[in-house]
Amino acid sequence: MLESLQTKFGDVFRGLSGRGRISEENIREAMRDVRTALLEADVNVKVVKDFTDKVQEKAIGQEVIRSLKPAELMVKIVYDELVELMGPVDTQIYYVQPPPTVIMMCGLQGSGKTTTCGKLAKFLVGKGHHPLLAAADLQRPAAVEQLRTLGEQVGVPVYTDDTKVAPHGQVQKGAAVAVCRAAIAQAKQTGRDVVILDTAGRLHIDDELMGELREINTQLKPHQVFLVLDAMSGQDAVNSAKAFNELLEVDGLILTKFDSDTRGGALLSAKLVTGKPVKFIGISEKPEGLEEFRPEGMAQRILGMGDIVGLVTEAMTKFDQDESARLQAKMEKGEFTLEDFMSQMGQVKKLGPMGKVMGMIPGMSQLTQQMNMQEGDVEKQMGRMRAIYDSMNRKERSKPDLLDGARRRRIARGAGVQHSEVSQFIKQFEMSRDMMRAVGGMGMMGKLKLMKHLMKGDLAGLGMPGGPMLKTKKSGYMEKKDRNKKKRR
Repeated sequence: MLESLQTKFGDVFRGLSGRGRISEENIREAMRDVRTALLEADVNVKVVKDFTDKVQEKAIGQEVIRSLKPAELMVKIVYDELVELMGPVDTQIYYVQPPPTVIMMCGLQGSGKTTTCGKLAKFLVGKGHHPLLAAADLQRPAAVEQLRTLGEQVGVPVYTDDTKVAPHGQVQKGAAVAVCRAAIAQAKQTGRDVVILDTAGRLHIDDELMGELREINTQLKPHQVFLVLDAMSGQDAVNSAKAFNELLEVDGLILTKFDSDTRGGALLSAKLVTGKPVKFIGISEKPEGLEEFRPEGMAQRILGMGDIVGLVTEAMTKFDQDESARLQAKMEKGEFTLEDFMSQMGQVKKLGPMGKVMGMIPGMSQLTQQMNMQEGDVEKQMGRMRAIYDSMNRKERSKPDLLDGARRRRIARGAGVQHSEVSQFIKQFEMSRDMMRAVGGMGMMGKLKLMKHLMKGDLAGLGMPGGPMLKTKKSGYMEKKDRNKKKRR
């Protein structure tokens, strides 16, 4: 996600940090590089000019030149401007009384609109609502069937009327409005509090499409209108958004396909060009792959600072809280088994694609680039680790110290991996165990210090050489009785 833009911003700030003092010319040179990076990311030209002019004006006005750490101050200024460019955003959906609240979804064909309808339904179920999906895209082949399948996946009913489906250009006038009206009536009868209308899309904007959408909007007066855009299409998506907004007065944008190599043009241009905020982003093809948009978190990711707040928030909603509490209790006692290790891995997988998760941890995106890790590499590695674990017997899982050469070779054959991978798996477990024991043995001040390292993106704080966790580990985790023995000596 936004890797190219992230890399170029990183290069600019590294160039500034290499100088003891910087001048106005250094700042202007850095802004030229930022301008080039943004234009290459397909950001709107006016947006680029306004952004770089503001940053340059603030940088010179805040005496970055006299600062002892000019690069850090520049990062702060750029961060603030990025947040202002993309925000503020209110992701709350306002529900009406009496229900149902009607949400109209629109967008061009291929933007991921129908898939996003299913994701939004799943999101609303997680918030305690009872949505109904309405299949009002009557012209695209298999659109109704696709929505029906998505509804089954997320456990949400779908209103359909196959008698109104027809080939492109042959759908009766008013058919889409009739389907939407019938869906709202069914929602009232069945106690559904939200209706999501999946309207028609086209490969490009045309009068027929806009006429149908205008008719639905005028006659049914939906409470929220969301426009779904393909984030990979850059300024084209923003231009489409402008046209849709002039017709419908949309309430917010949803950018899809953020798990792909998104350049960032649509994201950074959308708010200024359309006047409408990005409310949600699609981060995977999975039903749960929709997240509320946080300008602060996205600005941090663009600048390679991670988004630890977003990661913690997501973990709170997706982790099994009882399992997390069990692991926390064991960690505080200095206990951490191979089974706990695999359970923890399963919890992490719930957060979505590992590339996205890595990008949210400060410093990890740079580390994965240095290690030349490709998309999906982490998932593949986790799959191989699962195979190794499954090849062990119960005794070996409870006591990994039993794994001598012969046992490791047998496990490797059973898992279909190299002998060295089994050894590496055990090393990774032992490192995690030592780290968990170290954190469990820390007092409150130690944990606060660790959190500061994490927020800064300081990998040393995560157990790398020189970090506080490594120092704790070096002193050795000892049970209470061992400490007492040590005192008696």
